Amino acid sequence: MKVTPLGLPEVLLVDLKVFGDARGWFTETWQAQRYAEAGIPSRFVQDNAAYSQRGVLRGLHCQHPHGQGKLIQVLQGEIYDVAVDVRRDSPTFGRWVGVALSADRPQQVWIPAGFAHGYCVLSHEALFTYKCTDFYHPETQFSVRWDDPAIGIDWPLAVAPLLADKDRDAPSLAAIPADRLPTCEG
Repeated sequence: MKVTPLGLPEVLLVDLKVFGDARGWFTETWQAQRYAEAGIPSRFVQDNAAYSQRGVLRGLHCQHPHGQGKLIQVLQGEIYDVAVDVRRDSPTFGRWVGVALSADRPQQVWIPAGFAHGYCVLSHEALFTYKCTDFYHPETQFSVRWDDPAIGIDWPLAVAPLLADKDRDAPSLAAIPADRLPTCEG
């Protein structure tokens, strides 16, 4: 596997090693020692799967406390995956990075705790999975507005996205009280 930092150094792109022949292919999607050596924690407590259709945008979501690091992989279709640094004391606070993930390319993205996460579906439909470093705690989850002009995410959308109410009504990052935001330490 090859691990490459993206535009925010803590967010990592993982290119998986694929072994293929006439029968198909095989890839290892998780191995604790190898991932730990790459800087990705070895303790995951929850696996999730999500299915959406073209035009759906989910996010930007974060939990604090109980921040969740996420290791994301697309199994079907293609998404544009985004991480925004929302750690109030970070030198990259409010900056974002995005990457297209496709089932056609054996890749994962690691988004550490302290980053808001969102994605939009680029293909007709998409199915992806992600491992989490903490359990889902709905009482600690908050959303940041997906189109916050101060963040300026360049979503690859041709039309207005299909949003959940909580994402449509989410506040800008600047409107979220500082004590609701995580720090680099936790």
